[in-house]
Amino acid sequence: MWRDSVLVAGKDLRIELRSRVVLNQVAPFSLVVLVLFAFTLGPSRAPMAKAAPGLFWVTVLFAAVLAVQRSVSLESSEARDGLRLSGLDPAGVFLGKAMALMAELVVLEVLLGAGVVLFYGVHVRSALDLVAACVAGTVGLAAAGTLYGALAGGLRVRETLLPFLLLPVAAPVLLAGTRAWQAALGTAAGGAGDPWLRLLCVFAAVYVALGVVIFGPILEAS
Repeated sequence: MWRDSVLVAGKDLRIELRSRVVLNQVAPFSLVVLVLFAFTLGPSRAPMAKAAPGLFWVTVLFAAVLAVQRSVSLESSEARDGLRLSGLDPAGVFLGKAMALMAELVVLEVLLGAGVVLFYGVHVRSALDLVAACVAGTVGLAAAGTLYGALAGGLRVRETLLPFLLLPVAAPVLLAGTRAWQAALGTAAGGAGDPWLRLLCVFAAVYVALGVVIFGPILEAS
């Protein structure tokens, strides 16, 4: 399973490195969204710093939808037939595609994090909590995105259906990631970020386990 996951992740990442769609299109789009949010909040730094955690995770969700759509578009019907006939472990295929998507999201989050610091003037109180929230949230988004991307992959309307499937499911990541970032930045009204980090970890674990178990039947049905 792990060998197959490395093969699939390497394949997806090589395609992305050659096309550079994420770097040339998704990343600039995400930064433009951050800039537009900054304009709507006005020149004062106080409301911008307070809203930064939520705006960061909203932008990450938008970028994740685009990245998942890109991942789904790589697999045409012929490519999916090839995956079925390749003898690869379906769980390995799921983990490989999720790993590739996670790597792309990590790059986007690094750029967005730098944009938040630059545009919103936030001050980090606990960098470790920020990184932990991003890692757990990214794993959960990558697993859920790969799973729902496979569900929508065989449909003609997958470009419009995928956001409706993924965004409601990703609501716990938006909520818990925002609260964890507020605690890490010191802008939370009260309470620690540990319960929200645990929620992110539970979300990630559930969708990784779910994908490992049911990705095979979904791949066959699509």
